[in-house]
Amino acid sequence: MADSTQIFLILGLTLAAFAWGRFRYDLVALAALLATTLTGLVPANEAFLGFGHPAVITVAAVLVLSRGFERSGVVDVIAEQTLKVGEKLVWQVLVLTGTVLVLSAVMNNVGALALMLPVAMRMAREHARSPSLLLMPLAFGSLLGGLTTLIGTPPNIIISSYRATQTGEAFGMFAFSPVGVGVALAGLLFIVLLGWRLTPRREGQASADELFDTAHYLIEMRVDEDSKALGWSLRELQAALEEPVPVLAVVRDETRRAGHAFMGKLEVGDILLIEAGPDEMKLLEDKAGLRLGTEANGDDEDSETSDEDSEALKEEVLNQEASNKATSNKEASDSAVLAKSAAREDDRAEADKAKKQPRRLDSEGLQLVEAVVRNDSMMIHRTVVQLRLLNQHGLHLVAVARDGARLKQRLRDIRFRAGDVLLLQGDEGGLGESLAILGCLPLASRNLTLGQPRSLALSLAIFALAIVAMLLDWLPAAVALSTAALASLLAGVLPLREAYQAIDGPVIVLLGAMLPVGQALDTSGGAALIADQMLALGGDWPVVATLAGLFGLSMLLSNVINNAAAALLMAPIAASLANGFEASLDPFLMVVAVSASCAFLTPIGHQSNTLVMGPGGYRFSDYWKLGLPLSLVVMLTALPLILWVWPL
Repeated sequence: MADSTQIFLILGLTLAAFAWGRFRYDLVALAALLATTLTGLVPANEAFLGFGHPAVITVAAVLVLSRGFERSGVVDVIAEQTLKVGEKLVWQVLVLTGTVLVLSAVMNNVGALALMLPVAMRMAREHARSPSLLLMPLAFGSLLGGLTTLIGTPPNIIISSYRATQTGEAFGMFAFSPVGVGVALAGLLFIVLLGWRLTPRREGQASADELFDTAHYLIEMRVDEDSKALGWSLRELQAALEEPVPVLAVVRDETRRAGHAFMGKLEVGDILLIEAGPDEMKLLEDKAGLRLGTEANGDDEDSETSDEDSEALKEEVLNQEASNKATSNKEASDSAVLAKSAAREDDRAEADKAKKQPRRLDSEGLQLVEAVVRNDSMMIHRTVVQLRLLNQHGLHLVAVARDGARLKQRLRDIRFRAGDVLLLQGDEGGLGESLAILGCLPLASRNLTLGQPRSLALSLAIFALAIVAMLLDWLPAAVALSTAALASLLAGVLPLREAYQAIDGPVIVLLGAMLPVGQALDTSGGAALIADQMLALGGDWPVVATLAGLFGLSMLLSNVINNAAAALLMAPIAASLANGFEASLDPFLMVVAVSASCAFLTPIGHQSNTLVMGPGGYRFSDYWKLGLPLSLVVMLTALPLILWVWPL
């Protein structure tokens, strides 16, 4: 079998696996690398050279520097000003999309979106507006901003490195700017003036209460002498219930212990603070023998409050926990003795309420948070039980929403997907670290904490020196940015542990594995065959028509596979086309760079699109309604600019 036929078969299976999405893209890329190595298309001693490629090192350094910007407070300063925009929707779209566009030019575009997403959610809630009107423009803005500089998006770094292998000279830091800035501005104007009107209006997604319909009560259950749960651990209690009912805290001798940190046995008089609905309450009584209420009183089961009072009190608790404003001198926080109301006489209800005065517990440290599952999250395709969410991470899963609606199946049976929105509860101290480990992005109102002036200025100064070194050709991009990342660590701008967390492992594996595969496409003659077919079809047409075809093919490919993989595969084809036309290589590579970064048609084409799918309540078909006209605007703007700046 010819080498070109083998590479086409391997790439066909690889693209199918990318589009299927059953296996994570880094695993698919690694399988493609090993397949090309085993078939002899890539020499065995060169199989893993891609992991030391300058493009891989540059991407890793940019990710570290992006996290340094966040920690030093550079982004917080910008986000704080963004929240001051007025009530007019057009201005909100302009400011949010324009801000993320600028941020994406100097940092990873997914990181820029992750920083601005909570700001957009907060803005939507403050103005009682569906976030679906803001989030898709925000995601597309992050993609447009990446076009403007070398470090804005991985495809630019890949194309620059590929040019160095072909001509001996890489694209510079701002070589992409003349075309990228023009395309980004055209896209921004389209989104602000017309595009946002094409986004769906999903009602009822602006708050956790509406999205998750949190109709559960925060109740207190008491352990009596005859309770079955007497002497049980909380793990044994959960096993007996066969349902992950969140035990938020255990109160013993007026001392509250967080549920996930309580390792002892239940004793007589212990009070369990539990998030539960009517069905779960009955389950706790039947299988564990727990009693509703905090006093040993035979009439506990008759105590009740009205639905209206219960919901009001529940809303109060959620607001207190979500806003993280609990104070140590507060005597009342969580509610107690809430049960489903029934039709009883008014005098009986009033007597019971008077007899059973609720005792309130200190809930300081407990916090509810919404979070979206990232594409690279360790939670994908796994369940709560497999993740040991409570025991290992101290988090209670309260609810899961997918495609804008709360899932109704049992929580323990749900296998998480990228873009799922989770309602979690845990101790505020370790909540952020747990979400980072799990690969989740918090959506709750972001507490903007400005970094220390020294760190902020130092972070900017280090980055500026790296840019100067690149512009003056003192150092290659990979060396300059790696030096800047190291300087940030040594200066204390970013702790070493956070630096390692900032490096997106799946993206690094994808790049390192697909670089040799892309080279195999070139060396096997596969790229030349594709170019010859395109030349045969468009040989009688102007070169610009072939460039348009290359643009469309690369853009379509980026909507079903990772944009970095699309750039790696299309770069050799672009070079073969340039040779066939005996034209300059640069305009062909620029076409690939721009088109590979414009995945506007599907939620799976780019992580930014996936991240906003759950919070915005979008469906798969919603993306092309704005994405298709935006893609046309980008193409019609980019091609003339490319031919003007980089003539044939």
